[in-house]
Amino acid sequence: MSDAFISATERITGHGGAEIEAYTARPQDSHPRGGVVVIHHLPGYDDQTKEIVRRFAHLGFNAAMPNLFWHDAPGAAPDDAAAAGRAKGGVPDERLVGDVAGAAEYLRSLPNANGKVGVIGYCSGGRQSVLAACSLPLDAAVDCYGAFVTGDPSALEGHPMRNVSTLENRLADLRCPLLGLFGAQDSYPSPDEVAQLEHLLTEHGKSFEFHTYDDAGHAFFAVERPAFRPQSAKDGWERIEAFFGKYLSA
Repeated sequence: MSDAFISATERITGHGGAEIEAYTARPQDSHPRGGVVVIHHLPGYDDQTKEIVRRFAHLGFNAAMPNLFWHDAPGAAPDDAAAAGRAKGGVPDERLVGDVAGAAEYLRSLPNANGKVGVIGYCSGGRQSVLAACSLPLDAAVDCYGAFVTGDPSALEGHPMRNVSTLENRLADLRCPLLGLFGAQDSYPSPDEVAQLEHLLTEHGKSFEFHTYDDAGHAFFAVERPAFRPQSAKDGWERIEAFFGKYLSA
């Protein structure tokens, strides 16, 4: 196996058959491997999340990140498209599922694909990762501090996530193992909401693995933010690599 990889901006088929932009990265060899759909956070399809896509290729996975705001402003600069999408209340759940399905199909179509696909998301993308895993035939899912998988978003007056629905009634449909990574100092999701999620998954007999970091709040993976916690992020990445290695291997 080679550690060389190629990254590119491509067009894939998203929700409703629409052509959307996606950022992709994959190792440059023919060894069969699993794929990872990366769901960007609410700020959008940015350089920081593209670096995460490249990191998965470096770890030996094919990866693709659909631009979820492309539908709102096709061809616009990522910041402008994200602003347009947030102004409309964020990404509708049905559209998110369609775009992730398209990214998963793209990954399965690659010549070095083994047919297995996982999904990962951060912040709003964490919730969307769980939503995708409850809606699509995926092999593994990772939720990095996703808000409102449980809990009530209606209190977020003026926030784009105020209109999303909790996923509490969808968890019985979870179709793959779930890894959850959370900060004990986070408010969205709070430790109580994480505990509620753990309770519901246990009640439904789902396979999951949760880890909460005492020193961390929200966005502790984000290297460009004051919230970044190097040791927690390092441990989290090791767990992500092991989790996807277990469930996405040939």
